[in-house]
Amino acid sequence: MTAAGTAILLARIQFGFTVSFHFIFPSFSIGLASYLMVLEGLWLWTKKPLYLDLFRFWVKIFAVAFAMGVVSGIVMSYQFGTNWAAFTDKAGPVIGPLMAYEVLTAFFLEAGFLGVMLFGMKRVGPGLHFAATCMVALGTFISAFWILSANSWMQTPTGFAINAQGQFVVAGSWASVIFNPSFPYRLVHTVIAAYLTTSLVVGACGAWHLLRDGGNAHHRKMFSMAMWMAALVAPVQILAGDAHGLNTLEHQPAKVLAIEGDYDPSPSGAPLVLFGLPSNTDGTVHYKVEVPKVGSLILRHDPNAPLPGLKDFPRDQWAPVPVVFWSFRVMVGLGFAMLGLGLWSLVARWLKKLYDWKWLHRAAIVMGPAGFVAVIAGWVTTEVGRQPWTIYGLLRTSESASPLAAPAVATSLAAFAIVYFAVFGVGVWYILKLMQKGAVAHEPEIGSGPPIRTAGITPAAQGGIEQ
Repeated sequence: MTAAGTAILLARIQFGFTVSFHFIFPSFSIGLASYLMVLEGLWLWTKKPLYLDLFRFWVKIFAVAFAMGVVSGIVMSYQFGTNWAAFTDKAGPVIGPLMAYEVLTAFFLEAGFLGVMLFGMKRVGPGLHFAATCMVALGTFISAFWILSANSWMQTPTGFAINAQGQFVVAGSWASVIFNPSFPYRLVHTVIAAYLTTSLVVGACGAWHLLRDGGNAHHRKMFSMAMWMAALVAPVQILAGDAHGLNTLEHQPAKVLAIEGDYDPSPSGAPLVLFGLPSNTDGTVHYKVEVPKVGSLILRHDPNAPLPGLKDFPRDQWAPVPVVFWSFRVMVGLGFAMLGLGLWSLVARWLKKLYDWKWLHRAAIVMGPAGFVAVIAGWVTTEVGRQPWTIYGLLRTSESASPLAAPAVATSLAAFAIVYFAVFGVGVWYILKLMQKGAVAHEPEIGSGPPIRTAGITPAAQGGIEQ
């Protein structure tokens, strides 16, 4: 590999590393914000203090996760100017406004109402506080909307022209850029994944405490709500994933063929390769285990439908098949495991053993991190499967990188790794400590601890100042 190739590889690893860390927190906070909105709405509707206790318990965890997501996102964005300046120059007229819209709408909405949501219940009243919680939840969705629109445009670019300077510019309506062909499918698939991720974390937390105190009403309700979400949403996610796959086959066929490990054309129906060792060098999957015709049944909904193979495409346009082949199977395998957990919870609910079936609780704890692993595996499948393109079919990754020396990129990558593992490791540890405490009756509000005493001021006067 040349020095330039090494620098590009290191830049890709650095971006993948930082995005993977960043993606963990929005995939949790998107779902958790909506969960908090539901909890507060149920409290206002039913007047049951249990829902308010659960809200106050999870809002503390949301605050930490949201903060880490913002910090990691800001750091990640700097790489567009440092490691990917050529991409920024060529695609900036399209990508730049989409990123700016995310800041002007979602980030301002979240920032404007987050303080009220965290600290304002006793100051603005329950109704206005619930409105603030709804705005934060809406802000997280709008943020996902704009980011996924920008990413989807890079996957399926539409509504653009290339000017004399070689830049991508909007031609006609912004709607054709924003609502590009893959965007609706990717938005639905990703947002549902965020809800499933949150439900698994909430379910694992509830299950952990049920193993220690099966009679606690707070943890029973927490676990029950999480299992309802897993049971109802996991099947929807599988259907959404199928629709997303059909859309990808239409617009990015080489990506789907790499995912499936289909190097050779299948004129009379493609098999489904379950497992194997793909090799781009040999153009084959070694030691493969396959089911005849099922690949065409899944991708064309017809077992005899013909499918092309990667060998129908130029070899320099092949994605790294071993990576996407296995990352996709990790994502799908975990998706079916989530479905299994949801169905198990329905059986337990029918048998009236939801809070007593210890093996179900243990399985829920094991599945707690599964959502994070699945969303990272899905992201790897989407982004690595797009290679060798940054903008699919139009701009190669090799043409997008900054002219940096490999040692400079390696140094920044090492610095990122050290800082990220230290800072975010502490953040994750703190979140786990908060979860370990569990929800309690009359959960205190954030910032409602004992008053801070100031030297020379009596407690009574201190209270007057705080008011």
